[in-house]
Amino acid sequence: MIKKIITMILAWEARIALKRHSPKVIGITGSVGKSSAKEAVAAVLESRFNVRKSIKSYNSELGMALAILGLKTAWNNPLSWIKNIIYGFKEAFNLPAGKAGKNFPKILILEMGVDRPHDFDKLLKIARPDIGIVTAIGEVPVHVEFFAGPEEIASEKAKLIKNSSWAILNFDDETVWNMKPKAGAEIIGFGFGNGADILASNYKISDDGISFKMDYKGSSVPVRLKNVFGKHSVYAALSAAAVGIIFEMNLIEISEALSKYQAPPGRLRLLPGIKKSLILDDSYNASPLATNAALDTLQELDGGRKIVAFGDMLEIGKFTILAHQTVGEKIAKIADYFVAVGPRSKFAAEEAIVQGMDESKVINFSTSQEAAIHLKSKIQEGDLILVKGSQSMRMEKIVEEIIAEPERAGELLARQDEYWKNKK
Repeated sequence: MIKKIITMILAWEARIALKRHSPKVIGITGSVGKSSAKEAVAAVLESRFNVRKSIKSYNSELGMALAILGLKTAWNNPLSWIKNIIYGFKEAFNLPAGKAGKNFPKILILEMGVDRPHDFDKLLKIARPDIGIVTAIGEVPVHVEFFAGPEEIASEKAKLIKNSSWAILNFDDETVWNMKPKAGAEIIGFGFGNGADILASNYKISDDGISFKMDYKGSSVPVRLKNVFGKHSVYAALSAAAVGIIFEMNLIEISEALSKYQAPPGRLRLLPGIKKSLILDDSYNASPLATNAALDTLQELDGGRKIVAFGDMLEIGKFTILAHQTVGEKIAKIADYFVAVGPRSKFAAEEAIVQGMDESKVINFSTSQEAAIHLKSKIQEGDLILVKGSQSMRMEKIVEEIIAEPERAGELLARQDEYWKNKK
């Protein structure tokens, strides 16, 4: 009840702030890639405009209100929530002690997520974006357990673009591209497939990042993303380029701005590990689509032994067993050693063995802490270790145990604030 009241108050303040300040609003949705797209869009627009983006992954009704007002969650601290409400009031009404005052951002970049049917209606009551970006949904979206199926969740997310002036859609994701008829807006498609308005080609990956060529209406520029990995990062960059084009930026300017883009913690960051190993840290969350992309990236990178530490994928309902078995099948083709974490990941471990992986190279643990201790003893020089799993599996604990510089965990890893540190 208290959370509901706080949400109502902050949502009201956020609506007032939007009405009084009239910023351009960019909304980002999808089953995966929202945070990466948000960071890429911010990197492009910050080179020219006064921008505010969602802090971390604030994409719920409460989170979006906090993002609009430039506030952080107070977790379980009642006094801090009261302060948030006071600051939010000052921000909304442009009072002197407001955090932004007369410098309220000209552009807001907001993540918009859904867990259940009609969640998007609540978000749209707070803010109706001028530009809507749909990143990727895939055949088995995350949070699908509360929907009849992928089609219903896609229909829910399509509400973003019904009233936007621009719809920026993933051309390569069939579910997303099929939203076109629902867009009451001009459409820009991005992707690798011929026919995309903003087209990527010549994708290359190395230990220091990725590069690709970006084409739009006959013009072409090279793009280099340092310390950023995986094709999903190309999609984030392309969606950001689409936003830059809408704001009348040229491709050279966009490419230069993208060079400053950095993936958020826990999203396919390559980190130095113990014993001169490398860690591909994708521990923030997991869905079938994102896990498949992470495994592709592991396969693309050169290295010694390839190790996968994989935790349960949650909130996928009736798809749980098959989705984990599919992951296990792919791991068997890529990995030299497989550490599975959680009861659902046993299906992946069993399938990896069925597909021919040496049973002695497949180990299952109940918790990330147990897995971390085991993995630490098995790592050898030159190993490349992918760490992936849903948020509740706390796979970042494995990364923290095997990272070369644990003293930098607060800077490099996901879920390092006091709330998560104290949560079991």
